[in-house]
Amino acid sequence: MITSGKGRLMSDINVTPFVDVMLVLLIIFMVTAPMMTHGVKVETPPTTHAKMDVDEKALVISIDASRRVFINKYELNASEVREKLPTILDVKQTGEVYLKADKSLPYGLVMDVMAQIRDAGIEKIGMVTEPAAVSREGRR
Repeated sequence: MITSGKGRLMSDINVTPFVDVMLVLLIIFMVTAPMMTHGVKVETPPTTHAKMDVDEKALVISIDASRRVFINKYELNASEVREKLPTILDVKQTGEVYLKADKSLPYGLVMDVMAQIRDAGIEKIGMVTEPAAVSREGRR
């Protein structure tokens, strides 16, 4: 038993091992995170909203600048999204699908793909964007 000079128990918590473990985990995640991202090159429009948490296992539907549609990394025609989406995933268990569209695409095409996703039974559709760079004039 560890006691102080007056005969009472010492009640301080030693957080050093906890901090050591957290730093090691942080380094591991920082090294492995860039290796875990793969997908389609899409130039998304910048926004000024706060970053939201995205589930790692979430389904990402991407539309690139040449109007090709990808579900994660598998390519299909834009008109096939409604038919193929229920066969690729269980629509009832899927909470959310993320749509990532190139900023050069016409609004109508993106809305058409979004409508097909809704017709397939997905109710929650998240839009993927890039954070806008802060201009130097805004920092003064």
